[in-house]
Amino acid sequence: MADIVSLRREEPGQASMVEGGVLRITLSNPPANLLSLEVMQDLQAELDRASADAAVRVIVIGAAGKLFCAGHDLKQMTAHRSDPDGGKAYFEETFATCAKLMQSIVRHPKPVIAEVDGVATAAGCQLVASCDLAIASDQATFGVNGINVGLFCTTPGVALVRGLKPKHAMEMLLTGEMVDAVAAKEFGLVNRVVPREYLGQVVAKYARTIASKSPATLKMGKEAFYRQAEMGLAEAYDYASRVMVENLLAGDAREGIAAFIEKRKPEWKGN
Repeated sequence: MADIVSLRREEPGQASMVEGGVLRITLSNPPANLLSLEVMQDLQAELDRASADAAVRVIVIGAAGKLFCAGHDLKQMTAHRSDPDGGKAYFEETFATCAKLMQSIVRHPKPVIAEVDGVATAAGCQLVASCDLAIASDQATFGVNGINVGLFCTTPGVALVRGLKPKHAMEMLLTGEMVDAVAAKEFGLVNRVVPREYLGQVVAKYARTIASKSPATLKMGKEAFYRQAEMGLAEAYDYASRVMVENLLAGDAREGIAAFIEKRKPEWKGN
C-alpha cells in the first residue's frame, strides 16, 4: 500500500497525547494521483481505521507530486471494456466504491481537511468538495472536465451542488473548464487560498486548532451539521435543539463551560 497512500502522524503543536493528534493521508501514486479502484479501497481502509482510533482527532488529505488528484483512472476503466459485459460490472464497482468513500468522509466522526496544491479534477475535485474544509495553494486549479470526453461528471456533481451555489456547480459541470484557486474560493469550493510555500503551515495550524477541541463535541457537531442540512427548516431546528440539549448534558460541555467560568484550560475526557 506504500505506493498508493502514505501516512504520517503529527502531534498538534505542543499538545499532549490526551489532546490527540493529526493523521495525514498522502495520495502518492504520481504523476496524477489517480483514484483507481485500488487507491479508493486503500483510502477507505485508512479512514475506517482512523474512525476507530481515539488518538486521531483530525485527518488531513494531501498529495505528493505536482498534482493533487486527476480523478478516476480512465485507462484502467478502458481496459475493462474488453470484459464480457463491456466493463459494466467494473464500472458499477468503481462508482459504488467512490460513492462509499465520499460519504465516509462526510459521515466520518473526525473532521477531514483537504490540502490542495496543483490540479484537482473530476473525482479529485469531488474529493476536495467532500472534505469538511479545503485549503488551497495559489497554484491550485480545479475542474470537473468529464464533459470534454463525453462524460457528465454526475457523481462529482453530488458533492459540488452541496457545497457550491447551484449555478457555480453547473458552470463547472457544463463547461469542463478549469477554475483557479481564487475562483474556487469565490464558488465556495475551498476555504482559503494561500501562497504555495505556506500551504503546509496554514493547514497544520487549522488541524492543530481543531484537534485541541473536544473530540466528542466535534463528532456530535459534524454529524448534526450535515444531517440538519438535509432537513426542512422546522425539522432542522427541532433536531438541532435536541442535539444542543444532548451536548449540554455531555461531560465535555460541562467541563468546557466550567473551565471558561474558572478561566482555565479545559481537560477533555471525550464524553
